[in-house]
Amino acid sequence: MSLEARGIEVWRGRGRVAGPLSLEIRPGELLAVVGPNGAGKSSLLAALSGELRCKTGDVFLEGRALHQWPYVERAQRLGVLPQESSLGFGFTALEVAVLGRSPHARRGGDPSDLEVARAALDATDTQHLASRAYTTLSGGERQRVQLARVLAQLWTPPAHGHRYLLLDEPTASLDLSHQHLVLERARTFAQEGGAVLAVLHDLNLAARYADRIAVLDQGRCVETGTPSGVLTPALIAETFGLQVEVVARPDLPGPLVIPLGRAPAPP
Repeated sequence: MSLEARGIEVWRGRGRVAGPLSLEIRPGELLAVVGPNGAGKSSLLAALSGELRCKTGDVFLEGRALHQWPYVERAQRLGVLPQESSLGFGFTALEVAVLGRSPHARRGGDPSDLEVARAALDATDTQHLASRAYTTLSGGERQRVQLARVLAQLWTPPAHGHRYLLLDEPTASLDLSHQHLVLERARTFAQEGGAVLAVLHDLNLAARYADRIAVLDQGRCVETGTPSGVLTPALIAETFGLQVEVVARPDLPGPLVIPLGRAPAPP
């Protein structure tokens, strides 16, 4: 069982933005997707979440085409944290987190939904913001509250199958401490049997927390493997145009990438 893209191509308007590519997100692991700007990372995530339909190929959730899943059943298994989440209503942070329980709603409500929402706020270090209006929060606080909403959505494992968490640049607006908190929570989600895909820009965060890394460039997956196997000076220079030193650290799960400067342009 997995979330799998099989030979997909994703188009926006008249242009292809990702593909053809195949990629599998497996329960029990965190897969980081990295690549330069415009590589197709967010478009891949949009296809995996069902936001964008594929022009060719398809996305399969546990063996069934994603678009064939009933909306509620899919939402009970698949949660997405986008780069930005707009909300113009004066909901409190707790009310935003409770929205994540919508796929599990019962007539008359369930008191446990409030408990789950509070636990999700606690997991994202936003419990102290529970009564604050969402519109008054900083960008980083909003991002963590939205993560709490998605965690609340996936808090209850389905009776059959697994849970899948898709994160699009979840650390972009966060301070250093909360970048690690969010990815530690994602790791915990994977260790509990869920599957996580996280689009990241920071190669060292990817090396630190990912079980596997997929490198995208010009809409295609150019390399997939362990952090130590993928993050080589040659690949980083070719893909990112950056000269680096890659240092193995026995005290860390992945290597340390040290930038040295922009790579010379190819002749």
